[in-house]
Amino acid sequence: MKTDTPTAETGQHGTAVRRGRPRSEAAEQAIFTAVEDLMADGNTLSELTIEGIATAAGVGKATIYRRWPNKEALLVDVVGRLEEPVPEPTGGGAREDLIAMVDYIRRRGLAKRTRWVLKAALGQMHGLPELHAAYLERVVKPRREVGLHLVRQAIAEGVIRDDLDVELLGDLLMGPILYRSILSDDTDLEDPDLSRRLVDTVLDGVAPR
Repeated sequence: MKTDTPTAETGQHGTAVRRGRPRSEAAEQAIFTAVEDLMADGNTLSELTIEGIATAAGVGKATIYRRWPNKEALLVDVVGRLEEPVPEPTGGGAREDLIAMVDYIRRRGLAKRTRWVLKAALGQMHGLPELHAAYLERVVKPRREVGLHLVRQAIAEGVIRDDLDVELLGDLLMGPILYRSILSDDTDLEDPDLSRRLVDTVLDGVAPR
């Protein structure tokens, strides 16, 4: 007699027990933390290996490969995770949203561990073209698009002249705070009024004549 192939086993109380291991958030957190710790200890991106990461995380290599096809994909997720989500619109108009965006970068720069790991990773990515390209596509590009959207919003609101290069304006607004976050020390970022002063200085120069 033909029987159906079982897809689950039955426990002692007749309850279906699913086969396979569920995706473990704890394992993922351990893997992310292991990569951050290894980098904080001075390991370069090229020195990191799946085997070394698995050992540091206390998981098997198969656990990593079930989630990421290779080391590069894992590292992009690790670095992307260090980047906090961009702020939601404030509802106060383009100027307030630009200040919030710049302040998001300022506060990120004050997170010492995150800042150190990001600086180390970004400084080494140029030697790893595939990783660098993936980081630009998955992390940098979406955030840049948010900034450019805010610039276009400011133009539409009449805060910025409409005869200027949108991408150049994005660099003018975000560049200074990125420079301080990556190359300066904490004292250059601690002023909570810095973001407002930076945005207002740029807006004053690009306001409609």
